[in-house]
Amino acid sequence: MTHLPYIITAYGLTIGLAVILGGGAALRLRRARARLAALERPSRSGGASAP
Repeated sequence: MTHLPYIITAYGLTIGLAVILGGGAALRLRRARARLAALERPSRSGGASAP
């Protein structure tokens, strides 16, 4: 009896989960950067015109 199916399944699940979590983190980071850029735009133009 070989343990190869268990090992392949375990590695597959680990790699698959890492890809899913990494992709989700990349998408959240992209959205957060876009939100930060949107928040910073008005403050820069407003700060430049203030005395």
